[in-house]
Amino acid sequence: MSKFIFVTGGVVSSLGKGLASASIGNLLESRGLKITFLKLDPYINVDPGTMNPYQHGEVFVTEDGAETDLDLGHYERFTSLSLTRDNNYTTGRIYNSVITKERRGDYLGGTVQVVPHITDEIKQCIRNVAKDTDVAIVEIGGTVGDIESLPFLEAIRQMPYDVGRENVLYIHLTLVPYISASGELKTKPTQHSVNKLREIGIQPNILLCRTDRYLPPDLKDKIALFCNVEKGAVITAKDVETIYEVPIVFRKEGLDELIVRQLKLETGPPNLREWDAMVQKIKRPKHEISVALVGKYVGLKESYKSLAEALVHGGVDHETRVNINWIESEEVERRGSEQTLRDADGILIPGGFGVRGIEGKIQTIQFARERGIPFFGLCLGMQCAVIELARNAAGLANANSSEFDLNTPHPVIHLMEHQKSIHDKGGTMRLGSYPCRLLDGSLAHKAYGVLEVKERHRHRYEFNNAYRERLAAHGLVLSGLSPDGQLVEIVELKGHPWFLATQFHPEYSSRLHRPHPLFSAFAGAALRRKCGR
Repeated sequence: MSKFIFVTGGVVSSLGKGLASASIGNLLESRGLKITFLKLDPYINVDPGTMNPYQHGEVFVTEDGAETDLDLGHYERFTSLSLTRDNNYTTGRIYNSVITKERRGDYLGGTVQVVPHITDEIKQCIRNVAKDTDVAIVEIGGTVGDIESLPFLEAIRQMPYDVGRENVLYIHLTLVPYISASGELKTKPTQHSVNKLREIGIQPNILLCRTDRYLPPDLKDKIALFCNVEKGAVITAKDVETIYEVPIVFRKEGLDELIVRQLKLETGPPNLREWDAMVQKIKRPKHEISVALVGKYVGLKESYKSLAEALVHGGVDHETRVNINWIESEEVERRGSEQTLRDADGILIPGGFGVRGIEGKIQTIQFARERGIPFFGLCLGMQCAVIELARNAAGLANANSSEFDLNTPHPVIHLMEHQKSIHDKGGTMRLGSYPCRLLDGSLAHKAYGVLEVKERHRHRYEFNNAYRERLAAHGLVLSGLSPDGQLVEIVELKGHPWFLATQFHPEYSSRLHRPHPLFSAFAGAALRRKCGR
């Protein structure tokens, strides 16, 4: 039978439950266990796909085309797993399923209630995802005490009665702040958080205490006593230089040994040698480069979480620290390209939606093209690259995307044909993994080392094929196409040191132990420019 680890959090949000869950998965997988993850999000949206990034951060896209919580990106980056839509459920998705059953008459006219119908649906999702695994790690979004989280908390409270108490472990992440004025670590927030959890009927087995320093033994003993957990079950979740150090800290604190003992798991010893070696490369690089990331959501860096981590991975391949200069695209419009971009070793334009900041992105790409600065465009970044070349090299005045200007005389980017009849916005884009054939000898081919790849997509608009020949005559190279040749997936620029843009999102599939080839190639090009090679 599968074992279940439930991860909850208290006091404040953004303590790092996703990273903690991913790190636990990393440790258990390193011991030879077969694991999986489930993120339960309390918001009523069916998925985060229509939410503003400032509300929720990045939308992570799985291989099967689900728009999910950004924590699924952490889970994939810290383990060998490739997750699906079944690894993320929201309150909206749970209620939608129950209401659909009620409309069909599945409940035989009975009154449909939170308990047992909603909680039963939640528990069924938990059991389904855990099939054929040793351990399922289930993260509850939000914080203890949030009214919207209560159905999920009630469902996991019931789980020991369904699967046996010996098969369930509750891990609670909480805050132990250091008050510099008094020079003290304060345990009261943790005590109150645990008390709130116990009021719901859940006694945590292990406490992860988020803090900026290692907790002394006497303080751990105090927390254990007041929170009713065994001695040794209070673990320091210390602030670290890089997120990839978290499993190493947890290992040092004995977290994996504690989990294995409490769940009576039979495992081999952990093997973190390769992981630790990569962490050391991040912490002690031989080189540094500066990459200008020009986007519209840079006020919340979580909006580009996978992208930021993919740049870290690409740098590790060259023993290089990638310093990201976060630039609002509207800032380029206000101050000009020279003022904002002159110190960049490489320039990256990420994905996004809407007209705000588009002209700043186009100015940025013109600067990179004319100055020979390595350029990497993703999704909207590719579309803006096409618009820029059309306007400033091919002489197509007022060229644009029909997303931003329906009356443009040159819609070099237009709505995908199958999108024209779609009115619902949620879950209807081109989503998930699709194949792409590469041009022999292109930058993309040299980076990947193969002629066909699969990458994850999230878009409605595409390159307008009516402009292929016109733009190719001015240096645009269509280096990646769909297998039927109809969709442009990658563009490059003839005569430029390194200029590449993709319609897909390669950042979703980059891993610390397997950096994405395009991010590695981009980091290498930026390093060569900095070193004058």
